[in-house]
Amino acid sequence: MSVYLVGQISVKDDELWREYVTGVQESLSPFNAKVVFRGELVAVLAGGQDKDLVVVLEFTDQTMLDNWFYSESYQALIPLRERAADVVITTYKTL
Repeated sequence: MSVYLVGQISVKDDELWREYVTGVQESLSPFNAKVVFRGELVAVLAGGQDKDLVVVLEFTDQTMLDNWFYSESYQALIPLRERAADVVITTYKTL
């Protein structure tokens, strides 16, 4: 069963954000993850939303997602992420 990581993002520094995204892409390859969707907010049709970008990553299972998230390669990127953007990260499994 696939699991998905959803990142909701408000970029604070475009240059740092690009550096972070490049690092994330490199860190994903050993974990069989793929970018399902990357997009920019167009409209809020119901509720509230303060983030303007979204990314959805697909992993084969929660263990693989956790292995990536807690890997040295990704953990090393977190200080850069915190300087580059405000990010909410959630995970979901298919029903």
